[in-house]
Amino acid sequence: MANERMANYKNVAICKGNIRLFAIRHSFWRMLWVIVGLLLIGYLGLAALLFLGQERLIYFPTRTWLATPAQAGLPYEEIWLESADKVKLSGWFVPAESARGVILFFHGNGGNISHRLDSLELFHRLGWSTFIIDYRGYGQSEGQPGEQGTYLDAEAAWRFLVEEKQVTPAQIILFGESLGGAVASRLAQTHSPQALILLSTFTSIPDMGAQTYPFLPVRLLARVHYNTLARLPEITCPVLIIHSPDDEVVPYSHGQKLFEAANAPKEFLKLRGGHNEGVLLEAAAYEAGLEAFLDRYSGR
Repeated sequence: MANERMANYKNVAICKGNIRLFAIRHSFWRMLWVIVGLLLIGYLGLAALLFLGQERLIYFPTRTWLATPAQAGLPYEEIWLESADKVKLSGWFVPAESARGVILFFHGNGGNISHRLDSLELFHRLGWSTFIIDYRGYGQSEGQPGEQGTYLDAEAAWRFLVEEKQVTPAQIILFGESLGGAVASRLAQTHSPQALILLSTFTSIPDMGAQTYPFLPVRLLARVHYNTLARLPEITCPVLIIHSPDDEVVPYSHGQKLFEAANAPKEFLKLRGGHNEGVLLEAAAYEAGLEAFLDRYSGR
């Protein structure tokens, strides 16, 4: 009898132990699935944020002008033009005496035209008039920035020079800084400028995104592309690529790939310094390289 009770106690103890072990295991797996679920929700949320809000990750416009060309001692005309979709755009035309031609300047994704006075002074010093515009949503221009919109803005600027200023395409140099290089490349693909200059320009937005967010399927999520690399093989004018190995925003490899994709005649100007500092740290080399390229391909 005592042995039977002892056996029953052991069986009950074993049963309770098994129940306890089962409960622990069940709690562990439930907690694990909760963690996995939260991580999945977070991942999908981040992907959705990237898909829906990628314009906010690309464009950083400011509305207020810091200064005008007049404050830098440059003569200028304040220009208003209209894009094909009826968006009013603001720009400056800075004439040079006995100008060798016109540099149509497309700035990067931050600030506005007032942040590019150093470039306007440089081009003026080299004997070139400059036309610079603010994309929609930048500076005094109306609207909101977007890829297709910037292409329409560039077309409007080109049309203004050719139709209003009576500048021939063979007298127009397209200059693009960073994102502006992608805009300038699109224009060079559809028109026939004298030359194309790309400063610190990326191969494409998906390429940039894949490097910045390697854990996300950026190429599948991208709605904005700016595929400069795909356009260069179709561009027939002379091309100058300017890039720095120290560029912390657009990797140097992007400049190298763009150079490889471009048709001859083409040149590469290597600078030192970060994305926004290279042209300042090596101002003399930058100016000399620009002048040499413009001398070779300006028709003079």
